[in-house]
Parts: sequence; structure tokens; C-alpha cells
Amino acid sequence: MSKSLYNYVRDQWKSPSGDVKKLHKTRLVQYRRDDATTKIERPTRIDRARALGYRAKQGYVLARTRIRRGGMRKHAITSGRRAKRAGISKITMGKNLQMIAEERTSKKYPNLEILNSYWVAEDGRYKWYEVIMVDPNHPVIMADEKINWICNRAQKGRVHRALTSAGKKSRGLMNKGKGAEKLRPSRRKHMVRTKQSRTPHPPRKT
Repeated sequence: MSKSLYNYVRDQWKSPSGDVKKLHKTRLVQYRRDDATTKIERPTRIDRARALGYRAKQGYVLARTRIRRGGMRKHAITSGRRAKRAGISKITMGKNLQMIAEERTSKKYPNLEILNSYWVAEDGRYKWYEVIMVDPNHPVIMADEKINWICNRAQKGRVHRALTSAGKKSRGLMNKGKGAEKLRPSRRKHMVRTKQSRTPHPPRKT
């Protein structure tokens, strides 16, 4: 069975050859000079963009977003407590960096809805993600049966409610079955339902 073009592109991103590595380094130089969020004309990874819903038609917008790497590093506390209570290391956010990049992109383009995003590059300090956005008010999008679900009002601000793939992964919704009983409908809602089930009901009137 013959492989498609997208399979060859995906293989080069998984295990790049020497020429592709040089191209990545050249791109990183340009990425560092660009703004934190830069609008782009076409996807760098056409295979991932297509798999995540991108189509080369009107109403689709792409942006490359830079996000700093690492956890929430804190300054060292010099007095008043033992090292165990210093609170320096192992302080991480509840969201993953990809979800934060999507949220920041959405704030810059408030009239667009975030469809998905994918990783493109990283160095020792930053990570870059390309974010796929859709204009829900564009006539082409409204007429397309494959994507016009995003025009529904229920999808408004979907990235801030963690409804993208990165958001669902951050919420733990990629796990199913044993060990994932407390993740749905959400971690907080599960605790509310647990407390309500433990509350004794008042006796019925006869």
C-alpha cells in the first residue's frame, strides 16, 4: 500500500534528516525575532493541521504563538522555614502550556474561535505552537456542513472552557475507564456531586 504525502511529511517531523534539522534551526532564528503571537499564511506542519481540522479555504486563520517553558519558578526563601516548606520546586500550573498558548491567542483575536493547535518548535527558553482559528461569522464557514457546528452559540469562548484537544488533555479527559472515575463531568463538579450524595435527605412526611 502506497503512502500519502502527509505520511512522508509526518515521518520527517518525527525523525528529521540533516537538511530538515538545518531548516528548523533557521526557522528558530526567525521565530525568536517575531512577536509573541504572529499571524501566518499557511501551516508549517500541513499533516498535523489537516488532521486537526484545518482546511485551505476562507474563514480559517492561522497564528504562531510563543510561550515560555518550565514550571512556576519561585525565588528562594532565605529565612524562617525549613527547606521542605520553602515552596520553590515542584510548583506547576493546572493547565498545560499548549492550552495557555491557545487562550492568549484567543484574547488577541476575540472575533475568532480556536479550533485546535499543534507544536512546531522549541528551544531552551520557549515553545511555539500554531493555533488554528475559525471565523464563525464568515459566510463560507456558515455554509460548510463539516465546520458550521462552531457557529453555534454554545461554542463561544470554547478555548476558555477547555473544550479544545489541549484543554481536554489538561482536564484528564483523554483517560477512560478504571482510574478515571473522578474526572467527569469535571473534577470540581465531581466533588460537588459527591458531597450532595453524602448529605442525608430529610424524612418524608406521611
